Amino acid sequence: MASNPFAKVTEEQYLALDRAAEVRSEFLDGEMWAMSGGSMRHSRIGANIIVELGAGLRDSDCQAFTSDLRVRVLPGRMYAYPDGTVVCGKARVADDRQDILLNPTAIFEVLSPSTEKYDRGVKFQHYLGVESLKDYILVEQDRIRVEHYARGEAGSWTFRAYDKLEDELKLDSIGVLLPLARIYDRVELPTS
Repeated sequence: MASNPFAKVTEEQYLALDRAAEVRSEFLDGEMWAMSGGSMRHSRIGANIIVELGAGLRDSDCQAFTSDLRVRVLPGRMYAYPDGTVVCGKARVADDRQDILLNPTAIFEVLSPSTEKYDRGVKFQHYLGVESLKDYILVEQDRIRVEHYARGEAGSWTFRAYDKLEDELKLDSIGVLLPLARIYDRVELPTS
C-alpha cells in the first residue's frame, strides 16, 4: 500500500478526516492509508484512460470519473480511490456530498511499485464483492501490459491480458474499445 497506516479509526472518523485533509487516504478495516504521489508515467496513463473513456462514453448512459472520486467497496470496511471509474445508469452516491460512489461498473487501477501487490490482492478480492462491478482493469506503467477481469452473466470472472500496442481492450459492459496505443500515448517506458 501507499504508506504506513495511522491508528485505527471508525468509518465516520475516516470520512471526516479524509474530507478535511489535503492528502487523500484509502480506508480498510479501520486503517487509513495515505496515498502517495504518482509518477509522470502513472499520471499520463491515467489521463489517457480518462480522455479515451470520456470520448467513448459521450453518447451513452455511462460516465467516467477520475481518481478524485471515492468508491465505497464494503460498507464500514473499505473505501478506495481508483485511478478511473465508470458508472452506467444513474450514479448512486452515499450522501448529499456526492463524493462517495456506490455502484461502479468498471474500475481502472494503474499499477505502482508501492501498490501493485495490494491492487492485485486484497483490493481486488474486495472489489469482487461489489455487485455492480463488471470490469476490473489493471494497467502497468513500466511496460505495455493491461490485464482485464470481466464478470460474466453467471457471476464468474474471466481474465485476458494485452501486451502489444496494436491490441484493443474491449469493454462490453460500457460499450467502449480502448486501443492500447491510446492508453500508452506519449508514455516514455523504461528501456530494458
